[in-house]
Amino acid sequence: MITFKPAPFQSTVAAVNVSIKARKRVFSCQAVSPASVDASVSGSEEAPEEEAKVGAKVRVKVPLKVYHVNRVPELDLNGMEGVIKQFVGLWKGKRISANLPYKVEFVTEIEGRGPVKFSAHLKEDELEFLD
Repeated sequence: MITFKPAPFQSTVAAVNVSIKARKRVFSCQAVSPASVDASVSGSEEAPEEEAKVGAKVRVKVPLKVYHVNRVPELDLNGMEGVIKQFVGLWKGKRISANLPYKVEFVTEIEGRGPVKFSAHLKEDELEFLD
């Protein structure tokens, strides 16, 4: 069964209600015009503040071990310095609840391998921002 109703907003497109009855289940969907979506929503106002921290030098101030560096069983990040490469608390302009929102890139000297570059995701309270 398809019913056509006038749109509750000013638009050239009408809202369409579609209901399908199949084996005692009712499926319904509604189509609306893109004009009904509020275009003023563009994300969080805190985004520029977090984006400004990208590129900042930081030092890890808590004991923290990582296990994802190749051929190194465990690596303690406490006291290591790195650079913030990305803030992942935003996705498509909207704030998301990332547990570890700062992607930090480190370069360390591993014996027998030379300098090794790797990244780790950290929280703000684990970092000390350097001037």
